[in-house]
Amino acid sequence: MKKLLLIISHCVFAFLGFVLGIYTLPILTEEKSPSEHALKVQMANPKYVTSFTKQLKGSDFFHWGKGKVTLNSNNISFKGKLAPGPDYRLYLSPKFVETENAFNQSKSKMIQVGAINSFNGFILDIPKSINIDNYSSIIIWCETFGEFITAAEYNPKIKH
Repeated sequence: MKKLLLIISHCVFAFLGFVLGIYTLPILTEEKSPSEHALKVQMANPKYVTSFTKQLKGSDFFHWGKGKVTLNSNNISFKGKLAPGPDYRLYLSPKFVETENAFNQSKSKMIQVGAINSFNGFILDIPKSINIDNYSSIIIWCETFGEFITAAEYNPKIKH
């Protein structure tokens, strides 16, 4: 009986260590967030302004974003916080989505802008080949685990 309890306790702690490692590794390897001044400069003359909120159908305790997002023809800037996680990607979508299922159904119509490697704000350059006016929404997605993180609509004039 004692051996069985030892095996179970070791398995439980190994599992907890693995889960804790998955959660903390992105925090430990996070890139430095942009300075307050850099964000202020980049966010000064936006073409579009929107916000990430925690109150989305697909957001939960481990998958969320909260803060202000600005877009112009050169970059997307975010001042706020994202739940930490690995392998985040920013997508532009012609349709607002707020769940994993909706993301997967619409992914073929979206365009990936780039990787997000900081959770306390970011400035992401937009490739010249992307016209932000052709899209309505911005989405943060975890590629590794296929998890919806957050989204916001910035251009509601686009017809889905």
